[in-house]
Amino acid sequence: MRAEREKRATIAESEGVRQATINVAEGTKQEAIKNSEGEKMKRINEAEGRAQEIELVATATAAGIRKIAEAIEQPGGSDAVNLRVAEQYITEFGNLAKEGNTLIIPSNLSEVGSMVAAATSLLKKT
Repeated sequence: MRAEREKRATIAESEGVRQATINVAEGTKQEAIKNSEGEKMKRINEAEGRAQEIELVATATAAGIRKIAEAIEQPGGSDAVNLRVAEQYITEFGNLAKEGNTLIIPSNLSEVGSMVAAATSLLKKT
């Protein structure tokens, strides 16, 4: 009788250990699934955020370009563009001289206007 009780106790104990192991494994599985779902949602949210950011920047850029185009059409707008192109040309030409040891010089330095006219004609073509 005592052997029978010990046998049943051993069986009950092993069943308890077995069930505990199963419970731990099931918990680990559920944890992995939840972590994976959380990571998936995080990536989706980040991607949607980047997409919205790109869309907002593109919309703002388009609005800015439209405003510039409208301003160019106003009286004196073309002259303002020519002035701005000339300013940028001179600034970039100065930067070229600072950064490199090779300097590209236009054939006629006194005709910055011709360079601006060439850039303006490119703007008009586009």
